[in-house]
Amino acid sequence: MADISTKPYLLRAIYEWCTDSGYTPYLAVKVDAATTVPMEYVKKGEIILNISYGATSGLKMDNDAITFRARFNGVSRELYIPVHNVLAIYANENGQGMAFDVSAPAAETAPTAAEPLASAPGLSAVPGKNATPAAEVAPAPDGDNDPPKKGGRPTLTRIK
Repeated sequence: MADISTKPYLLRAIYEWCTDSGYTPYLAVKVDAATTVPMEYVKKGEIILNISYGATSGLKMDNDAITFRARFNGVSRELYIPVHNVLAIYANENGQGMAFDVSAPAAETAPTAAEPLASAPGLSAVPGKNATPAAEVAPAPDGDNDPPKKGGRPTLTRIK
């Protein structure tokens, strides 16, 4: 029997800790063909999402994917995020949480009997309280120097 990944369990635990502590849980996600997110908000192949109760509707965190509905600029969108594409989950207020290496889908990085933990993804620390998330650090060097849209960074709103 194949080993079950601990990543979805850790994601749910950090989410619960954030909500119990009154913090706003944020997800950093690597965007690829398997990910369904509003592409106009993707920067450098990544997107940061507010997944708090007030910002989402129908949030479901399964072992394979995270799904929910959210509003972007007043338009309701269905989001689908494979668990293996989650780069980090953290509290927006203090930056505490957990980061993950995302290089290939979990099925491709699962350890075999010959190499018990050699290819397993590792964990790394999330930036501290005063650190800026990677998606917000600087404009892309590829000429994407457009000024920010009115209202600043996009936020998610809960839909009923």
